[in-house]
Amino acid sequence: MGNTSTPVDTGTATTLKPHAPWRFFVFSAIGIFMFFIPVTLGGTSTIPLDHLVTLVTRLLGEGVRYVALALILAGTIYPFATGRWRQSGLKTAFAFLNILGLATGTALVFGVGPAWLFEPDLGPFLFDKLVIPVGLIVPIGAVFLALLVGYGLMEYVGVLVQPVMRPVWKTPGRSAIDAVASFVGSYSLGLLITNRVYQAGRYTAREAAIIATGFSTVSVTFMLIVAKTLDLMHLWLPYFFLTFAVTFLVTAISVRIPPLSRIKDDYHPGAEPQPEVPVTSRRMATAWREAMAMLHQAPGLGRNIWENFRDGLLMAMAILPSILSVGLIGLVLARFTPVFDWLGYLFVPITWALQLPDPLLAAKASAVGIAEMFLPATVVAGHESELLRLVIAVVCVSAIIFFSALVPCILATEIPLKVWHLVVLWAQRVALTLIITTPIAYLMVGR
Repeated sequence: MGNTSTPVDTGTATTLKPHAPWRFFVFSAIGIFMFFIPVTLGGTSTIPLDHLVTLVTRLLGEGVRYVALALILAGTIYPFATGRWRQSGLKTAFAFLNILGLATGTALVFGVGPAWLFEPDLGPFLFDKLVIPVGLIVPIGAVFLALLVGYGLMEYVGVLVQPVMRPVWKTPGRSAIDAVASFVGSYSLGLLITNRVYQAGRYTAREAAIIATGFSTVSVTFMLIVAKTLDLMHLWLPYFFLTFAVTFLVTAISVRIPPLSRIKDDYHPGAEPQPEVPVTSRRMATAWREAMAMLHQAPGLGRNIWENFRDGLLMAMAILPSILSVGLIGLVLARFTPVFDWLGYLFVPITWALQLPDPLLAAKASAVGIAEMFLPATVVAGHESELLRLVIAVVCVSAIIFFSALVPCILATEIPLKVWHLVVLWAQRVALTLIITTPIAYLMVGR
């Protein structure tokens, strides 16, 4: 891959219009503020983007349910209207699953259907806690995403952290923005960034796959919900930093083993490759030069915002029907069948060897996360062992892969990941998380 790299033109910055650099500072600052700076409003501390989505939700009132249903309807029609449903067996399957998602959404919005669908932890959970927030945050977030990644910030930060990202996680330095956006924002926004950058030829397929499955985890706000559910708020900071460290350590290991290590290191078909050039000296100067080179070719603000909003809207259309169909199937299996009890036996040897309290319950809690990442917390909530609750709280976040939302999100992108890749990666991440977290948890809280 190194043979394709070309040195950055050192004269690029001098060819820019005199007024150009202000766009780097102003647009990047707005993007950083919207994604990364917590603000307290109405007693709630979260990033401004989350506040904005909450405001839009309140302004729409009950109308937000019809907006979500309209996106689901559009997302169900789109594959058939464009012929994409014929492109592969998987896309055909998801196109028809979208019909199930549309039927489910229609039933929930209009209050018709079987009583079990309206159980609080089934249909209403999927629609109110996943479909509506994701349906708004992806297109709205895409507007500010244009400012965050389109005017040189990714290139500037990428050069500075290149010595860490490439050796540890085998990804370009610019992927650090992805990682942080996912951790403080949401996995859906992280995936939107990853897919956009991959399609632009700035990530290879393997790099995009690593970022999508290793960095696109849940937000800090979700971690707060997990900590409250498992009565761990008195350990909030240790839990936060432990989860952060374990998540990225597990990613550093998983990138070195199949299936991630065997994904082709090719660029998106049709994209002009823009590989990251290794920097060995004058790092600050090179970072600035790379940022200015990107700024020089950046589109106008209006066009950039429109293109990102359009991509966000298309992604929301693709994701929402799948959340309702695949997510509902997963939750029904978890609620009404022993499938996840059986799947839990996969992890019993690990939980037993680690001497976790109630190893069978720990294994089941670890397994059920593949359906919905919050489910492990519900399985061990109220358990007398703080050690068990802490370990499972970390598993909720570090496992990353779950079928109620993240898997449909990934499959809606251009990143070449197959379902079996995601299932294997999930099993790897759960096993590694248990092995790494348990000894540390013993030191933190004892048995």
